[in-house]
Amino acid sequence: MNTSPFDFHKTLASGMTPLYAFDENEDLNTQRTRATEKLKELLGMDTFTRCDPDVTVTKEEIKDGVRRIHFTVQTETGYYVHCDFLLPAEIEKPLPLCVCLQGHSNGAHISLGEDKYPGDAEDLNGGDRDFAVRAVKEGFCALAVEQRAFGENGGGGADGSQCDFAAKVAVLLGRSLIGERVWDVSRILDVVESKFSHFATLEGSVCVGNSGGGTATYYIACLEDRFSGYMPSCALCTFRDSIIDMHHCGCNYVPGVAKYFDMGDLAVMIAPRKLVVVAGVDDGIFPIHGVKESYEIIRNLYKLAGAENNCRLVVGSGGHRFYADDAWPVMHELLAR
Repeated sequence: MNTSPFDFHKTLASGMTPLYAFDENEDLNTQRTRATEKLKELLGMDTFTRCDPDVTVTKEEIKDGVRRIHFTVQTETGYYVHCDFLLPAEIEKPLPLCVCLQGHSNGAHISLGEDKYPGDAEDLNGGDRDFAVRAVKEGFCALAVEQRAFGENGGGGADGSQCDFAAKVAVLLGRSLIGERVWDVSRILDVVESKFSHFATLEGSVCVGNSGGGTATYYIACLEDRFSGYMPSCALCTFRDSIIDMHHCGCNYVPGVAKYFDMGDLAVMIAPRKLVVVAGVDDGIFPIHGVKESYEIIRNLYKLAGAENNCRLVVGSGGHRFYADDAWPVMHELLAR
């Protein structure tokens, strides 16, 4: 007699075949169109409305040869996102953009290499989470975006992320926190193109994130095609082996998504654009066997798209963190193709 709903859900999941699972015998464009329509519906993308971005630059400084520009963008009427550009103080031409998305932490300042609150040093030391700092070294104009319910956008500063509650309320409103994060990045790209094109270009651009930031990066890759490459880290795994099998924050969950897709199936919306999936061999919450199973679906999708060389799996030697030295050379290799 099974009295545990958690165990029962796992049993249900183990017997499910997603309705839109990848089918190598079906036309790829047909699968892509169907998947895009369904994912937009599940994320609640029809609940968003474009508005005046009302961009305000609040701070600009140059320190140690690096320029930092803080600004806010209105992505929905009455809602603003905090952002920080990081780039060399002197540039001869616009640099390719790298959007940086932190995972569950005290905020996007981690991407900027800042130790502001208790716990920040632990995030920074040995985890390669200073995405913006590294992106500048890799030749990009970095843009650290504060995700909804993190840091300055509702995360409570030193109290860290508050996304579990925000994710639940979003569901009540017929939307999802992941959908909101995808929308924010798309609207910020509009602003980059219209107001900051003198130092940032989307040609050769990349979106990168770890953990919750990696999850957002992957869904962004599905619905936002203006990036040239995507680098989700410690986020991509079969639903069965990760977010169904163990407790995760509510921001990982999209109502009904497992009925239609497993995570690898979603890549039908990404191929043939460049994709580097980063994982840790000892990641305890995104187990490597589930990562490899998902990646095999992705690899077959890219093969069907005639772009098998445009995706790559990079496995670091540790746990739940980013692996900059392993991942960035691979992304550069793919972008150069």
